[in-house]
Amino acid sequence: MGIVVGYVANPEGRAALEQAGAAAARLGQPLVVVHSRRPGKEADPQEAEQLQAVHEAVRARLDEAGLAHELREVPDSEDPAEDLIEAAEGSGAALIVIGLRRRTPVGKLILGASAQRILLDAPCPVLAVKPED
Repeated sequence: MGIVVGYVANPEGRAALEQAGAAAARLGQPLVVVHSRRPGKEADPQEAEQLQAVHEAVRARLDEAGLAHELREVPDSEDPAEDLIEAAEGSGAALIVIGLRRRTPVGKLILGASAQRILLDAPCPVLAVKPED
């Protein structure tokens, strides 16, 4: 069992990580952090260095909180939703946590494709969070 969280280094990702960490602590579950990268984003040295810094910051934050965790990077992800669903299935997750961005009134008619897929196909409950203003 565990808590699976989709993470990207933006306000939505940070909100998801914060809520997933709180849920993991509350439930006494380990945290599986999934970071998917789209294909075609070949890592130049500067990008690789930035990515390493992001991963180190996530690990440090989770270590400081005393949370058992695993960081999974999916370097050539075709479908971030599938990455999270597979991680949840593989770990027998109790919960998936995702971050959502605020949308315009027209954008609210259509939920993001990845978020929609996760909500519909997840093998466990899904918590969708938005960053604070």
